[in-house]
Amino acid sequence: MTNPSTLYRGGVLHCPADPSATALLVSDGRIAWLGADAEAPRADRVVELDGALVTPAFVDAHVHCTDTGLSLSGLDLSAARSAGQVIERVAAFAAGLPADAVVLGHGWDESTWPDPGLPSAVELDRAAGGRRVYLSQASIHSALVSSALLAVVPRVVSVPGYDASGWLRRDAHHVVREVALGSVSRSQRVAAQRVALAHAASLGIAAVHECGGPGTSDEEDFTGLLALSGAGLPEVYGYWGELLGAAKARELGAVGAGGDLYADGALGSRTAHVSQPYLDGEPGGCGHGYVSAGQVREHLLDCAGHGMQGGFHAIGDAAIATVLAGFAGAAQVLGVERVRAARHRVEHAEIMNKRLIAGFVEYGIVASMQPAFDRLWGGAGRMYESRLGLDRSWESNPMGAMHGVGVSLAFGSDSPVTPLDPWGSVRAAVAHHNPVQRMSVRAAFAAHTRGGWRAVHLDNEGVLALGAPATFAVWSSPAGVDRGLPVLQALDPEVRGPQDPTPLPVCRRTVLRGEVIYEEGSS
Repeated sequence: MTNPSTLYRGGVLHCPADPSATALLVSDGRIAWLGADAEAPRADRVVELDGALVTPAFVDAHVHCTDTGLSLSGLDLSAARSAGQVIERVAAFAAGLPADAVVLGHGWDESTWPDPGLPSAVELDRAAGGRRVYLSQASIHSALVSSALLAVVPRVVSVPGYDASGWLRRDAHHVVREVALGSVSRSQRVAAQRVALAHAASLGIAAVHECGGPGTSDEEDFTGLLALSGAGLPEVYGYWGELLGAAKARELGAVGAGGDLYADGALGSRTAHVSQPYLDGEPGGCGHGYVSAGQVREHLLDCAGHGMQGGFHAIGDAAIATVLAGFAGAAQVLGVERVRAARHRVEHAEIMNKRLIAGFVEYGIVASMQPAFDRLWGGAGRMYESRLGLDRSWESNPMGAMHGVGVSLAFGSDSPVTPLDPWGSVRAAVAHHNPVQRMSVRAAFAAHTRGGWRAVHLDNEGVLALGAPATFAVWSSPAGVDRGLPVLQALDPEVRGPQDPTPLPVCRRTVLRGEVIYEEGSS
């Protein structure tokens, strides 16, 4: 017996194959018909679109769902603009917690502060009333912690990245992070995951790529999230980032052995591995590389042996060069075409040059990128310039150049590093601080929809087409913008200006394989 069919009519469909289509029929989870209202077939149910825009639903190609859910329901420090404001927010939040609770916060970014001085461990002790405090930086590659939390992990003082001030990076951060997040019960984690996925659905996101692995999330957290996939929520495609861990990734239900398999750290914490020293760090400091070219090679060969997609987190140009050297070594064993067919990934790929981009083209690497990084940290006077200098900062996040030479792009947020905000990401790619790197609206939109599906080898998804999965979102056009496709055109800086504050579309409904996973106004 087939499921009831649903006709959506009276809309404006983003359907290049039939630009005049105003209606679509959903039957058994697929698009069974597309066309004009007047030609629509009968259906068991009818949904009036009232002129709304209908597009393929978004895919967020890099998220951390548990951290996202905890951030949405916990202490958000993204608006803090000084050490004093961080302390004030910690004190106010801690006052409502039990005396033995751990204060978990996220999102501070000293690169946005007039005075980048940070609160000390002792100051956090006082603000939290002696409670243990863990506050992850926006990049999640470092954290501020209290003396009370450090006391629980005495061995951390001998771990690389430890600093008595309470600002922990590298391995020291991973050690203390594991203890801090260990205070969150399994039921709290599941609740946080549901919050994150429901929020994603409310933004027109029908699928996410979860990036887990040692130092990021534990196995139970990872498999628990995968169990929620598609159960009235967005689908979850998991990547497990453990070196030589293809067998483990498959065992856990991941689609790939990559994601947050760290080749380096982050620019925010000055741990991204760059070829020239940071301008605002320790003299001569170029960050840290966490893998060798030989390890990259062996990991890719391990992935090939298990029929798995692989990948690495690589931000700095030195780290990316190491990863590409490993790809070259794997290609000598497997052949370039077999490497290309796997569609291995590199997450972030922020500091690039023409030689590195050519490597992505040669080996068919999918670039999982976050346009919001440029929106937040690119341009004159922002974090990239502080860390690298203005000339090098202009070369960051070169998504336009990469798209132009055929690199496959899959856009995401790295939430909670930046918020889930797919339309905002499209606008950020279109309004890149470097005009040379700006993408067309259609190309940026495709990278955030079909690009995410292609990154997990689902090539027939992410389009409104006859026979395709019925996975789409319905949008209200914002005030002051013509209904329908002009919404996309309104994001174009050539039309509106790169800094124009045009409101973005609002999601009314998200449909995943025919099932409504979000509807505006429903609880």
